Amino acid sequence: MPGIGHKSAQRLAFYILNLKKEEALAFADNIVNACEKIRRCRVCCDLTDTETCKVCAAPSRDGSLLCVVEDSRDVSAFERTREYKGLYHVLHGVISPMNNIGPEDLTVKELIARLGGGEIREVIMATNPTVEGEATAMYLSRLLKPLGVSVTRLAYGIPVGADLEYADEVTLSRALEGRTEI
Repeated sequence: MPGIGHKSAQRLAFYILNLKKEEALAFADNIVNACEKIRRCRVCCDLTDTETCKVCAAPSRDGSLLCVVEDSRDVSAFERTREYKGLYHVLHGVISPMNNIGPEDLTVKELIARLGGGEIREVIMATNPTVEGEATAMYLSRLLKPLGVSVTRLAYGIPVGADLEYADEVTLSRALEGRTEI
């Protein structure tokens, strides 16, 4: 599993192997259940167990502001700050030629379709400050600018090479406040 090192994987394996048969079956059922019930929101592509996620369904959110993130963990990180009141769009990855991941492998088409309605005035590029995250942000900004929306980038309060999900709430809040146009 991504993000699980050798020792953590070993601990997890031993934990599972020490479960009683009924507990192991319940655990397996829960995994199957999650795979069957969790899907992408029809609007933002975030993971949800309903057709439309809670953020997209909330009438109190600012529909003129759209934050583009790499994955669902980043949405959770922003929501923990309680500072961001706009909507999200989850790419489910970044452009990475080394891993054979291009724009067609992400939810770029869905993003462009969302901008067609004219409600969104600003798109915040909140990809991780990695080589792939920066390349994805630049690609998307060049694609979106001709559509007449303001495209901004998070401020660099987050260290280069870090993942948003590990940033604390204060750092994320300051990065959000200090964003600049690309």
